[in-house]
Amino acid sequence: MTTYKSDPNVYQQITDRVIAAIEAGAPKFEMPWHRGSSHSRPVNVFTGKNYRGVNTVALWVAQMEYGYTTGTWGTYKQWKECGAQVLKGEHAATVVFFKDVVRPLEDSEETKSKRSFVATASWVFNADQVEGYTASPVSPLVDKTQVLDRVEAFITATDADIMEKGNCACYHPIKDTIYMPKRELFTGSSTSSATESYYSTLLHELTHWTGHPTRLKRDLKNRFGDFAYSMEELVAELGAAFLCADLGVSLEPRPDHAAYLQGWLKALKQDKRALFAAASKASEATDYLFKLQPQPLEQAA
Repeated sequence: MTTYKSDPNVYQQITDRVIAAIEAGAPKFEMPWHRGSSHSRPVNVFTGKNYRGVNTVALWVAQMEYGYTTGTWGTYKQWKECGAQVLKGEHAATVVFFKDVVRPLEDSEETKSKRSFVATASWVFNADQVEGYTASPVSPLVDKTQVLDRVEAFITATDADIMEKGNCACYHPIKDTIYMPKRELFTGSSTSSATESYYSTLLHELTHWTGHPTRLKRDLKNRFGDFAYSMEELVAELGAAFLCADLGVSLEPRPDHAAYLQGWLKALKQDKRALFAAASKASEATDYLFKLQPQPLEQAA
């Protein structure tokens, strides 16, 4: 028997910060995952592992809000064990981890146990907030052509049905087909090339594709009711952001998705766990796509 218990404050704290960041970028549809990602996942200094799910979004928000130049984070204790010291007066960012707890069931004649996942808050500091830490040498710049070849191979390995048709990118669940405008119609922006714009859009639609009944069977109606459609778009937005960070592609904002903003904000304000659920579904989607690859690829741990 599995149940989930949590400190309600951690849900509210992280959700409030993300809502504020979404509202700040709403006029230009510059979401936290566009402005704060620096094209990579936040990483823990002690374990060397990338943060996942809602913690990725929460730390992108913190990086964007405070202008940190690095995506490296750690708890006070972890920084100390790495020989560094958090500077006096610095404020931590909140992340969450789920502790697996197994307890025996009371009043049971049989040997049974109850498994619970308890959400617990943890507080981390950015590398810009400490002294005595020397970052590893920056890796040489990767040839962008090679990066995009890798993305092309990643998408091809999924064997998704992708057709160039029309002027609007979309996934048709009944036909189980992704429709994309021709590549030459993508223009890019000051932060993303036309090619990256194409691939970030395609990765968004590919996240939708994972929800098909023959794959992850993602149905958000029971969880979100009237907000199910807009929340599926949030799952795809986050899924594309995670994939772009993992594959080294600059994520292009999608102003055509601005219509979903109010639905996201209403859902997040009414349900403090909605963001956590969407980020979890997005992580499931990225995990699924990585498992389709013919050989292991580097992904968030």
